[in-house]
Amino acid sequence: MRDFFSEIRGAVVATLVLAAVCCGLYPLVVYGIGQLAFRDKANGSLIAEKDGTVRGSTLLGQGFAAAKYFHPRPSAAGNGYDAAGSSGSNLGPTSQKLNDAITERVAAYRAENGLSANDSVPADAVTGSGSGLDPHISPRNAELQISRVTKARSLGEDKVRELVRQNTDGRDLGVFGEPGVNVVKLNLALDSAAASR
Repeated sequence: MRDFFSEIRGAVVATLVLAAVCCGLYPLVVYGIGQLAFRDKANGSLIAEKDGTVRGSTLLGQGFAAAKYFHPRPSAAGNGYDAAGSSGSNLGPTSQKLNDAITERVAAYRAENGLSANDSVPADAVTGSGSGLDPHISPRNAELQISRVTKARSLGEDKVRELVRQNTDGRDLGVFGEPGVNVVKLNLALDSAAASR
């Protein structure tokens, strides 16, 4: 009987020690490191205006449809860019539904950006990302939208091109991935430029 209670006491003490370490100490250490070394990323990479109003995150896309904005990739997340419903369409390359959707998107992209029926359209302009929340488009996609945005905003093309350049992220560590234009940051920068005129 004494051995039984000794085993129970050992198990209870081990459980309490592990609970304190795994549920208290470890999360506090990780949280502290995140706040010290990666404060912006640990807090969601939020974009705030000068008055403190949060306008979005550099990590999550938003749906912009007006002609005066650069348009992001299509999204299948919820009703579009819904972080609670993050997902892709799950349609495969043999799906007629996917083929029809891409055909419609190509035609719409060409029409809204003044392209001819033979002009190529970047893949990221007509296909969604796996998460449905990607905030980036390819530099080529942004290049094809500059003319539309310039006309809609009555801004100089050089100014719009400079804002695109400023909001283009390079390759990770200089070699991984492809450069991408952050649409959320770019559109907020365009709003700021228009407001300051």
